[in-house]
Amino acid sequence: MPQEPHEPSEKTRAQAEQAAGLGLPHEQIGALIGISDKTLRKYYSTELAVGKAKASAKIAQTLFNKAIKGDTTAGIWWTKAQMGWGETNTTKLANADGSNITGLEVSFVDPDGNRPRD
Repeated sequence: MPQEPHEPSEKTRAQAEQAAGLGLPHEQIGALIGISDKTLRKYYSTELAVGKAKASAKIAQTLFNKAIKGDTTAGIWWTKAQMGWGETNTTKLANADGSNITGLEVSFVDPDGNRPRD
C-alpha cells in the first residue's frame, strides 16, 4: 500500500524551524514531525535554514552585547572569530650555549628507514 505524500502544515513548519534553531539533528527533527530526515530536507529546507540562522543571530547578538559591556572573554572571542585577530607564537632556535645559529643543515629522512643516496 503506497504511503500518502507528506503535507507540511503551519504547525510542522514551526516545529522544524524551532528544532533546527535549537541545534537538533535532522533525524531527530524528522522523528518529532513523524517523517524521515530525507523527507524533512525535501519539504522543510527553508525552515531548517531559517531556524539555524535565527538562533545564530541571537547568540551573536548576546555575544556582541557582552563584548560591548566589557566582558573580556567575549571581546577576545569576537576579535578572533569576527576580526581575524589571533595569537602568534615565535620559536627562536639557538645553539646549546644560547648563541645564534649561524648555519643550518637540513637532511631528509625516508620514513621507511632507507638512507638517502649521496
